[in-house]
Amino acid sequence: MTATSFHVWGPFFLAALVAAAATPLAVWVAPKIGVMDVPKDNRRIHSKPMPRFGGVAIYLGMMVSLAVFTIHARGVTAIMLGCTLMYFLGLADDIKNLKPSIKFIGQAAIATIVFFLGVRITFVRITLIELFFGSDPIMFGGIIDYVVTVLWLVAITNSVNLIDGLDGLAAGISAISALCIAYVAYIHGYVVPTMVMMAIAGSAMGFLPFNFHPAKIFMGDAGSQLLGFAIAAFSVTGTVKSATIMVVLMPALVLGLPIFDTIMAIIRRTSRHQSIGTADKEHLHHRIMKAGFGQRRAVLLMYSVSGVMGTVAVLYSRGLYVECVGLLAVVAMIIGVILTDTGKNNISLKGVRIIREDLGDEIVEDGKGRKKRKKGKDTE
Repeated sequence: MTATSFHVWGPFFLAALVAAAATPLAVWVAPKIGVMDVPKDNRRIHSKPMPRFGGVAIYLGMMVSLAVFTIHARGVTAIMLGCTLMYFLGLADDIKNLKPSIKFIGQAAIATIVFFLGVRITFVRITLIELFFGSDPIMFGGIIDYVVTVLWLVAITNSVNLIDGLDGLAAGISAISALCIAYVAYIHGYVVPTMVMMAIAGSAMGFLPFNFHPAKIFMGDAGSQLLGFAIAAFSVTGTVKSATIMVVLMPALVLGLPIFDTIMAIIRRTSRHQSIGTADKEHLHHRIMKAGFGQRRAVLLMYSVSGVMGTVAVLYSRGLYVECVGLLAVVAMIIGVILTDTGKNNISLKGVRIIREDLGDEIVEDGKGRKKRKKGKDTE
């Protein structure tokens, strides 16, 4: 089957329209059912209670689009079930504030369900087991497939969840990631993965206008976990399945920013002898804010980094490895600047100097708007 414009953009626009239509309703319903984000600590960026029910709009947009365009494709129904379970797990967390251990167990259980329904990563077993043993031990190979698949699904789910700290950040990065993976699938002739990723991107984009700063609603864990799980699970179903390692490498590159942020959070909390589920205010987006950027500029900067990582994924899929290295170096330098900024370098623009070349005088304007003339040397 060849991908046409309808196959590419149909799922995107349907998901976006449904999500955009459902979001205002979610804003209205959230306070009535008690799904509100009330700031209780200094880790919160917002200062007033906000609806935290936006995940339902993303869920509806995604599910309607998938049901219309890809419901009969192999593996899609199983992942739709997993997405539904992940959405309700996140919704339970938004309402009841579940313990991190309970969330992790629930995520692992959902990943286990979709694994036994046929969604699995096999290239690790094929490359390692057959390399060292020359055969494929069925039980040992199945265990490796299970461990790798569950770890992958849970890790990406939490990576997107953890980066949801600023208005529009998780929705925008998820949309960029899904669009890049869709493009990789498209240029390699994989129609169903293209449609699936366009549906994910559309659901995030339909919600984004209501979530961008100043946000009217948050997606909550229900939305962020759903987006992370959907991207991770659908990327395994065949985007580049015949190309072994690229099955995981594509989304890993595109989602490089949230993955890196998650790894840094784990290292940071482990070194402090804290639980990895402990919340803090030292994620990349918090560091950008400390450097003096507002929410919008911080989010746009992280969009830019994610876009570069998406470009790296596309270039890698086409065998342009030198270009990938160059762009990765650029990303590394940007992240290095963010991580090493102390947040104490405040730029001050209290005065403006205007050089009067005709008189050789300087007109100095102080911070209160008063102008003074300072005699300078005569010029010829």
